Amino acid sequence: MSQERQSSSASTGQNEAVDVAKAPLQPCVLLVEDDRSVRRYLEVTLQRSGYTVITATDGLEAMKLALSSQIDVVVTDAVMPNLSGQELARFLRSNQKLSHLPIVLLTGQDNKEAAGREKNLIDVFLYKPVKAEELKSCLAGLLGQGQ
Repeated sequence: MSQERQSSSASTGQNEAVDVAKAPLQPCVLLVEDDRSVRRYLEVTLQRSGYTVITATDGLEAMKLALSSQIDVVVTDAVMPNLSGQELARFLRSNQKLSHLPIVLLTGQDNKEAAGREKNLIDVFLYKPVKAEELKSCLAGLLGQGQ
C-alpha cells in the first residue's frame, strides 16, 4: 500500500486525490473501559477487525478524547469511576458536534434495569461478558458496513 501511495504521490495532484479517495478509511472506535484486561481484549479484537481504536479508562478521559479526536462510534462500559457510561452518553448527546455518534453501552446483568431507563441515549446495549463476534456485528450494523 505504501508503494501505491508513493507512486500516486509522484503523479499529478489530481490523480493523487482520486487515489486517496478510493482508499478505504478505517472507522475509529472510542473504547471506554476501566478494567484493563477487558479494555485490552476489546482493543485487540477491534483492531484485528480493521478498526482504529482510541482507548479511555473512564468517562471523563473519554469526554476529552471525543472532543479532540475524529471518532465514528463510542463503545463504553456502564459503570466506571469519575463519569459513568450513561453520563458520558448524556454529554455526547448534548454536544452538537458529537450528538450523531452511535453509542454502544456494555453493561452487566446487575444494572440491566438502570441501563434500560437510558434507552433514548444509547443505540445498542450489550451485556457483559461481550462476545467478540457480537460486538463486531453490532458495530458493522451501526456503521452501515454489512458483513
